Amino acid sequence: MVQEVEKLWLKSYPKGVPETINPDHFGSLLEFMDDCLKQYGDKPGYENLGVIMTYNEVDKQARNFAAFLQSKGLKKGDRIAVQMPNMIQYAITVMGALRAGLTVVNTNPLYTPQEMRHQFNDSGATALVIVANFAASLQTILAETKLKTVIITEIADVVPGIKGWVMNMAIKYVKKMVPPFDIPNAIKFNDALAEGAKLKYTKPDLQNSDLAFLQYTGGTTGVSKGAMLTHRNILANMEMLVAWTFFKLDKPGEEIIITALPLYHIFALTFNFFGPMRYGAKNVLITNPRDMDGFVAELKRHKFSVISGVNTLFNGLLNHPEFANCDFSHLKISLGGGMAVQDAVAEKWEKVTGCVLNEAYGLTETSPGLTVNPMDGTHRRGYIGLPIPSTEIGIFNDDNQMVPLGERGEIWARGPQIMLGYWQRPDETANVMHDNWFKTGDIGVMDESGFIKIVDRKKEMILVSGFNVYPNEVENAIALHPKVLEVGVIGVPDDKSHEAVKAFIVKKDPSLTADEIKEFCKQHLTGYKVPKHVEFRTELPKTNVGKILRRVLKDTDTTIKKS
Repeated sequence: MVQEVEKLWLKSYPKGVPETINPDHFGSLLEFMDDCLKQYGDKPGYENLGVIMTYNEVDKQARNFAAFLQSKGLKKGDRIAVQMPNMIQYAITVMGALRAGLTVVNTNPLYTPQEMRHQFNDSGATALVIVANFAASLQTILAETKLKTVIITEIADVVPGIKGWVMNMAIKYVKKMVPPFDIPNAIKFNDALAEGAKLKYTKPDLQNSDLAFLQYTGGTTGVSKGAMLTHRNILANMEMLVAWTFFKLDKPGEEIIITALPLYHIFALTFNFFGPMRYGAKNVLITNPRDMDGFVAELKRHKFSVISGVNTLFNGLLNHPEFANCDFSHLKISLGGGMAVQDAVAEKWEKVTGCVLNEAYGLTETSPGLTVNPMDGTHRRGYIGLPIPSTEIGIFNDDNQMVPLGERGEIWARGPQIMLGYWQRPDETANVMHDNWFKTGDIGVMDESGFIKIVDRKKEMILVSGFNVYPNEVENAIALHPKVLEVGVIGVPDDKSHEAVKAFIVKKDPSLTADEIKEFCKQHLTGYKVPKHVEFRTELPKTNVGKILRRVLKDTDTTIKKS
């Protein structure tokens, strides 16, 4: 048994923040959504592409979608994959899937066919909602999956009348953003909603212990694993974040949140998707935040009170000439997560917006929030903050013993937001759980006030713009190249994306070039996983059993310090 933790952090809590929350306040996410609808149903819920829908309007469509899914034989516990960027259709789909009692499998729209096939098959998904822009990739692997029901939405499907039709045609034929595809028996999203409106919806019997999401995270073995997140996990973490921010968001039903982080990412799912419902906030969905001109133009249209993101997003905004002309008079919360917030970015953000950029920390397996900096002005730059209510953090050594205060060790966490485990991977689950503690793999230090700082990563994960990249996965892809003899992959510092992927390669064929490797990787990996740097060596450092020593590669890498 692990010794008890002294909760040093409680003395640093902002006034009014409770020590604990009730993770069983709601019996399920359905009960939570119903409660929010009673309070804020007629309030604007979502805005995207110039379309504003109230929470009631979105929920009506969600119920129609739930009825349609049930008519297709989908029942409680079945998995449905959702593969789209930030759109109102995402809200309809996820709320509808949960109303049908299904487990949602969030899928990155930019996944390659191989990555899609693994996630669909591993999860056992039998239904998929996908945006048309990525359906061509689905076509190549559909026959190799268990998918029976495929629903395809187009970007402007929620835009009413002729305007929506024109926008979809322009996206397809003028901008050529939708590669041709042919998926027999695929159902159009709007047709599914129309059909569902004629059908009877049956509310499922759900408990908060039921699975709500299979949220996939990379694995150190290169195999992507599904973190099993229950209704209770998500509800608990949302209640924690609400308790931490309640005194800032003092105008329920009037707040506006900017959602640029993709909702399929766990940070945005909890904080940006479910969180705003709790306050009846209007959720402004940014479909393509990489279009910085369009993003800033959208920001200038709103007196927004909350914005979340990763360091690269905040940095990109700060470097846009028009960002400083936005209206920050209502901005109350700026929350950074997914990767470390750089001090220079935080300082400039506060100077330009007048709002502190608070850093938070969490993982997919923890729904995700574990620590957040205080929002009463007692935050500390360079720290990930304090454990949030009902969350315990301990710093442990390799012998599972707590280290003395101020010493380095692995960050362990426990609380009601910790996942059940990895989907169908008990061995992998056992590797990260000790009693009821989750071992994060991050090395940190806690001070006498309970503030925590991450000093290193035990895992060899590479963090690219808030997304996890695991060396084995990249190495496996590169090793498929016929001109490669050996390969080792590490992360190197990068001013734009926090870290970048670097590959060290021993050639089998002397004609091999770095550009050839990058082009090859683009066929097998999502863009952020493709090596930005390639270095050729005559040999790679190895253990006596032949395992490539990535730490030695890092230690001997003198060519890349910053990009």
